[in-house]
Amino acid sequence: FIAGWMIDRYGPRRLMISGSLMMGTALVGLSFSDSLGMFYLFYVFNALGYVLGGPIPCQVLISRWFDKNRGKAMGIAYLGIGAGGAIVPLLATGLEKEFGWHMSLATLGVLIVLISLPMAWFIKDPSRERVSKVVPQEIVPIKNILKNPNFYLLALGSMCAIGTVGGVGQHLKLYLRDQEFTQAGAAQVMSFVLLSSLVGRVLMGFLADLISRKYVMILIYLLVASAIPLLMLPDFTGRIYVFAVIYGIGLGGDYMIIPLMAGDLFGVRALGRTMGIILVADGVAESVFPMLVGALYNEAAKSYSLGFTVLICVALAGVVIISFLPKTSKER
Repeated sequence: FIAGWMIDRYGPRRLMISGSLMMGTALVGLSFSDSLGMFYLFYVFNALGYVLGGPIPCQVLISRWFDKNRGKAMGIAYLGIGAGGAIVPLLATGLEKEFGWHMSLATLGVLIVLISLPMAWFIKDPSRERVSKVVPQEIVPIKNILKNPNFYLLALGSMCAIGTVGGVGQHLKLYLRDQEFTQAGAAQVMSFVLLSSLVGRVLMGFLADLISRKYVMILIYLLVASAIPLLMLPDFTGRIYVFAVIYGIGLGGDYMIIPLMAGDLFGVRALGRTMGIILVADGVAESVFPMLVGALYNEAAKSYSLGFTVLICVALAGVVIISFLPKTSKER
């Protein structure tokens, strides 16, 4: 929430610069850590850097620069998260094998500063006149937002969706192991999920500019809910890959649609503070539901059926909750 307030107060550019420096410094510091205390210090420093320079300021920046094509812009920008998620692990693995984990962390830290800092430096915060032109509404005080039932509907609905994808995502490799997939086979499935999520980001971004974002959000949640039963059906040719495509498209749109809805409902001038609170709630769900699925796996004699059934119900509960939100569109 503090980071969200700072973004609304000082603009996303300054925080993106600070966050890039903090993340790079933290990774270099972790590479030289020789005690548990130092490890925790730089780990927290890295987390703070991610909060300041990660998704929230990017969401606010895009929302303030774009109006009619905000969904497309958000979807294309979110391709960077998917691309980074694919490239960085490969790069880190290669560096670790060649130079060891100390040098690997230090190199990644330097690369963050060399790549992201110049980009953040040359980014321009939209002027107040530009923001007023793009979003000609008054700033909604945070106390008014917290009194608005739509805020809690959006927060609860997004918690259901993020908790569901977190529960599936954290256990997917373990599930594939139980299904006797080799490491190479599991990696191939995860690649299908990643590629499908890239498609989902762009596809749902385009849809969000064509129809009400409420309906796009419901569609995304239904995709996630409909994909999970495929993990419990009797095996048939291509079953896991059908799941990977449907789930991946839903996953790609899931994180992107939340700031679009928040901007429509409460205005982009308060988007930093709004998303600061919602992402905390989503983070709790993303942590709790994987643990719940793990506990149910142990209770159900090493079977994921019960846990996945619970996740389907949670995703569908998110659909019901979001259905009570007012209709929004690109004109809002």
